[in-house]
Amino acid sequence: MARAVTNRRKAITTIIAWGIGILIFFPILWTILTSFKTEAEAVADPPSFLFFNWTLENYGVVQERSNYLRYLWNSVVISVGSTLLGVIIAVPAAWAMAFVPGKRTKDVLLWMLSTKMLPAVGVLFPIVIIARTTALFDTHLLLILVLTLINLPIIVWMLYTYFREIPGEILEAARMDGATLRDEILYVLTPMAVPGIASTILLNIILAWNEAFWTLNLTTVNAAPLTAFIASYSSPEGLFYAKLSAASTMAIAPILVLGWFSQKQLVRGLTFGAVK
Repeated sequence: MARAVTNRRKAITTIIAWGIGILIFFPILWTILTSFKTEAEAVADPPSFLFFNWTLENYGVVQERSNYLRYLWNSVVISVGSTLLGVIIAVPAAWAMAFVPGKRTKDVLLWMLSTKMLPAVGVLFPIVIIARTTALFDTHLLLILVLTLINLPIIVWMLYTYFREIPGEILEAARMDGATLRDEILYVLTPMAVPGIASTILLNIILAWNEAFWTLNLTTVNAAPLTAFIASYSSPEGLFYAKLSAASTMAIAPILVLGWFSQKQLVRGLTFGAVK
């Protein structure tokens, strides 16, 4: 029998949840508010929270100085492209590990996860040399390939976890009905794991969208995404906090909107198989 929850406990839980949510969201809120301040008000001490002279000047300056839409397009191409390529590779790999495991399956999974512990700067130099040698430096293709390799362990692990929750008997029934391996993956396994695949895609789009180290070191102008757009507002003359906040707000706005509208699907996918 489910344990009864008192109103007091509900209230305490709600207050704690809201407190944690506000604490996590506050830096983003502060950045958005700062983007509407003048440079003088942005560095004022003590800082003002809501009562200041609101202005859109920073957004106008940012738009005049930078081609925001070009940076936005680069971010969309790189994040979506790397995620889709990673999913195409990871679905068969996760299927094999989940339904046809071998003696070394767990070792392979741990090895893939261990690659995330490697400092990125440790392989920066050889990747830059390869990129310049193959004329791929500052191209969408280079960043798509690099971010795919970086996020592939996460994609495989997530899909492997979701696939493990699907009964193998369903796939065996499909084989008895004459389904080929391709049909089994495309028409049986994938539709059943849609929540897990959707949450994996959303999470990895966010990871690729926020990637700064590789995008700043492997691009200059042509393929520079929104992370480079933000970094361009840090100059030797100093940090222009209001304009930097406006650029940051413009950079995170699309991903915030995506997260807001897909939060139910994301939560459903992240809790896939957690409750029987």
